[in-house]
Amino acid sequence: MDNNIEKHYVHTNGVHLHVLQAGPIDGPLVILLHGFPEFAYAWRQQISYLASAGFRVWAPDQRGYNLSDKPKGIASYTLDKLAKDVIGLIDAAKRKETFLVGHDWGGSVAWYVAAKYPTRITKMIVLSMPHRNVMKEHLRFNPLQRRKSRYIFYFQIPWLPELRMKLQNFKNLKEVLKYSSRPGTFSNADLKTYYRAWSKPKAYHSMINWYRAAIQKAPKYEHNPKIIVPTLLIWGELDQFLGIEMAQSSIDLCENGRLFIIKEATHWIQHEEADQVNKLINTFFQDILTD
Repeated sequence: MDNNIEKHYVHTNGVHLHVLQAGPIDGPLVILLHGFPEFAYAWRQQISYLASAGFRVWAPDQRGYNLSDKPKGIASYTLDKLAKDVIGLIDAAKRKETFLVGHDWGGSVAWYVAAKYPTRITKMIVLSMPHRNVMKEHLRFNPLQRRKSRYIFYFQIPWLPELRMKLQNFKNLKEVLKYSSRPGTFSNADLKTYYRAWSKPKAYHSMINWYRAAIQKAPKYEHNPKIIVPTLLIWGELDQFLGIEMAQSSIDLCENGRLFIIKEATHWIQHEEADQVNKLINTFFQDILTD
C-alpha cells in the first residue's frame, strides 16, 4: 500500500481499533468499513484515490479483526456495539458527521448506523450487502438465498468452525476468496496477507462471533427500517453469496437511494472494478460538496 498511509490506534466505545488514515487533515471525512473475512487492507485500491481527491480517509480493522482489539463473548459483536464503534470514530476525528462506505459485513454495519444515527452520516455507499430487513425476509422465504447463506447457520456451532478452519490452515477460506472472485482478483501475496490476519490470536474466533451475534443477539428493538441518509448501493451481478433480487428491495427502503449494478463483477466488487467503484464513490460524495 501507499507509503503515505498512516497507521494509528483509535480508542472508541471501549476498544482500540487499528485505523489506516490518509488524506488532508481538514478534508471531508470518509470511513471505510470492510467485511468478512477481510480487514482494512480490503480498501487498498480506494484509500489513496480518495485521499488524492481531497478526502480524509479512515479505514479501521473492525473489532475482532487483525490488529484491533478482540473482546470476549458473542455479545461484544452485536450490531449495536459495531455501530457505536463507528460513532466513536467520528467523535475521535472531531467531526459531526462522515461519509460512510461499507462492503459485505461492513455494509451491514453501515445500514444500521444510517438507520440509528442518521444525523451523523452525510451520505452512505453500500457494496454487496442488502438492507437488514430485506436479508431477514429472504432468509425466511427465499430457499435459494437460504442455501447460499447456509454457512451462517454452520457458524452458530460453538468452536467447531474455528477448529476445522485452523486444522486446515485456513485453506478453505483462501479458496472461498479465490473461487468466488474473478481470476486474478486475489494474488498469492494478498492471500498471505489475509492469512497473517486470520492467524492472529483470537482473530478468527472473533470474526465468527459477528455471525453468532447477528443470530443469537439480534437487536430486540427494530428501529424504523426507512433510510433517510442519501444512499448508493453498488452490486455485482455475479455475486455468489447474495442474490441480486435483494438489491432493488433494499433501495426501496431508502428515501433517496440509487442502485448501480456492475454486470461483470462478483461479491468482491471494489477489488475487481476498483477504477469504476472509485469514480462512483468520488462522484456520489462530491455532489454534496459542490452544491
